[in-house]
Amino acid sequence: MAQEVRGVIAPGKNEPVRLETILVPDPGPGEAVVKIQACGVCHTDLHYKQGGINDDFPFLLGHEASGVVESVGSGVTDLAPGDFVILNWRAVCGQCRACLRGRPQYCFDTHNARQKMTLKDGTELSPALGIGAFADKTLVAAGQCTKVNPEIAPEAAGLLGCGVMAGMGAALNTGGVARGDAVAVIGCGGVGDAAVMGARLAGAAKIIAVDIDDRKLETARSMGATHTVNSRSTDPVEAIRELTGGFGADVVIEAVGRPETYRQAFYARDLAGTVVLVGVPTPDMTLELPLLDVFGRGGALKSSWYGDCLPSRDFPMLVDLHLQGRIDLGAFVTETIGIEDVEQAFARMHAGDVLRSVVTL
Repeated sequence: MAQEVRGVIAPGKNEPVRLETILVPDPGPGEAVVKIQACGVCHTDLHYKQGGINDDFPFLLGHEASGVVESVGSGVTDLAPGDFVILNWRAVCGQCRACLRGRPQYCFDTHNARQKMTLKDGTELSPALGIGAFADKTLVAAGQCTKVNPEIAPEAAGLLGCGVMAGMGAALNTGGVARGDAVAVIGCGGVGDAAVMGARLAGAAKIIAVDIDDRKLETARSMGATHTVNSRSTDPVEAIRELTGGFGADVVIEAVGRPETYRQAFYARDLAGTVVLVGVPTPDMTLELPLLDVFGRGGALKSSWYGDCLPSRDFPMLVDLHLQGRIDLGAFVTETIGIEDVEQAFARMHAGDVLRSVVTL
């Protein structure tokens, strides 16, 4: 029997979000109902609200979440009620050509719950990234649940569900940052700061944080940046080269998603260096680079999908590192808020006043 719970919906393009009663069905085959404990307010949710993802309104927002499994459907054997989990939006299929080649982090057929959550009048909701976790409970595919050590605070754990994993994975997985490398990170919001933390964890000798906001640069330094560059007043390409003996960084991570900053990343890397795009561009953006420069500079130009993570591998590892005191996932939590405060949190995020607001339930 469907349960009535509270949920935050985006009813239409650029309309204020609303707290509504939603209906969560019992889990069907391969599905799970999760009682949400914490969910970060991510920029992707704002993109949904603004119509920047698609126009499948109304959306049930929230996706960067942790919680406890309440019930599971038939055929689910690796989850049980009471399990503490982080939700992920790439439940791998195990059967596509990427999975069968041993590269499940690139799964081409990820899936979500088949049933729909609805409003009380029967209106079907589109859950953000297939999750919809600004709610007391949500319905997901069982493969979207990753069990981790429950000793971690839910507020910190949930952030691995999107932004923190995207940034750390961009450095650790996609960029392959190695000991002694020089790394530059352009854009120091939550994802960029996570890339800084990932580069530090990997043993980078020099980590250069670039942003136009001194507040963000100071936060990046607290996450492990060894140098900072305010690109509003300083040419970041020249600054990065100067800090790396005139050569450029071994790995440059672009965490903004704009053509201008991508060009900066391209020219700020050393010969045969790597550029990692983890910032998400909009559909109208285009990029123009001299093809001779693409050839002549060598190296690799990579895009990072969800930090190229495999949740079953990466989430438990990073949680354990946090519990050992080797990384501080809690440092990304600027404030905790109630479920009724999401609209105000979007405004603070847009103004750059917070690294992450986290809804606790």
